Amino acid sequence: MKLYGYFRSSAAFRVRIALNLKGISVDHAFRHLRKGEQSTPDYARLNPQKLVPALQLDNGEVLTQSLAIVEYLNEIAPEPPLLPADPVGRARARALALIPACEIHPIQNLRVLGYVREKYGQDEAGVAAWARHWIGTGFEAYESSVAGHSATGMFSHGDRPTLADIALVPQVFNAARFQVDMTRYPTIRRIHEACMKLRAFDLAQPSKQPDAEP
Repeated sequence: MKLYGYFRSSAAFRVRIALNLKGISVDHAFRHLRKGEQSTPDYARLNPQKLVPALQLDNGEVLTQSLAIVEYLNEIAPEPPLLPADPVGRARARALALIPACEIHPIQNLRVLGYVREKYGQDEAGVAAWARHWIGTGFEAYESSVAGHSATGMFSHGDRPTLADIALVPQVFNAARFQVDMTRYPTIRRIHEACMKLRAFDLAQPSKQPDAEP
């Protein structure tokens, strides 16, 4: 399989974590988002959304959308499971994952920030303020959802990483880039620290990717 990604992409980061947790090796190809390489005709044929990640399977089929790719990996390689065994637990893990993946990331990613900058004339301070606002709004919800909840353990749900943690950790990295005050989210910080002690998460971080830049 071949994974198309970009070192700083939160969505690609999620898939790298899942691949590492599953012990699945893939070839890597890179599309530099700031240079627009995701919009080239050859890549647009693979992924009409012109986004990363995209996972090209051995049979040529291409999967897109990071959470769909992670669930595919969980199905083809069931161990270790990335979702709880019970239906309520699976629903909770998915719901937590959707906070960063659907409520935060889409409105503070690279193309949206570029639109805010160009369409509405915001300077870098204004763009960063926009990103911090939406990260903070989402993190407040996540923190309230995990702090003191009986199903929260070492990780967002229980004592092993799930889809929720795979979605959360890249967003914490984004929060650092935009100087979000993480002291307001002690449970998120604790979960993030637990995740980053695991090799699968550590090796997936942006700075450790072949295409990483300062």
